[in-house]
Amino acid sequence: MKLFYAPGACSLAPNIVAHEAGINLRLQKVDLKTKTIETPGDFLAINPKGYVPTLQLDNGEVLTEGPAIVQYLADLAPNTGLAPPAGTFERYRLQEMLGYINSELHKTYSPLFKPNTPAEVRTERQEYLLKRYALIEQQLQGRQYLFGDRFSVADAYLFTVTTWASAVKMDLSKLTNLNAFQARTGARPAVKAALQAERPS
Repeated sequence: MKLFYAPGACSLAPNIVAHEAGINLRLQKVDLKTKTIETPGDFLAINPKGYVPTLQLDNGEVLTEGPAIVQYLADLAPNTGLAPPAGTFERYRLQEMLGYINSELHKTYSPLFKPNTPAEVRTERQEYLLKRYALIEQQLQGRQYLFGDRFSVADAYLFTVTTWASAVKMDLSKLTNLNAFQARTGARPAVKAALQAERPS
């Protein structure tokens, strides 16, 4: 399988999940500005949406959208516990959290990366993020990870999105549970391996 990624993007989450699950993915770096890939080719021909992550299966099928990809990868290695079994209430809790991270955190960061975003919009988006993170901070109270002591695909996604805070000068220093989570997750061997694999040569 191939994972189309861009360094520093949300595609880090499925890369982490693959390392946690022991799944060997062939990484294909994407230039998001030109929509081209490292090996000659048009990325839009693979994913017309034009963004990462994109997973291309060995049979040619293409899967897009991070929350879907991480669940697919987790289901390939059910013994890892990266996602509860399909059909269980715990699985719906996982999907609930993936949806929250996707809509309330991930998308709220987007305007903060644009240099032409007005200062008042930037301030409003940061305030909104702090409110959304407050719920995450509460959920992490007394827990190693979002759902207890077991690392899940939602943790990979939360870690990835939260690494963007420093790049957009977002101050999360008062969120002690979140900061402990970031340090704990960043120390995982699979996370280190995924980050190393994505470093530009």
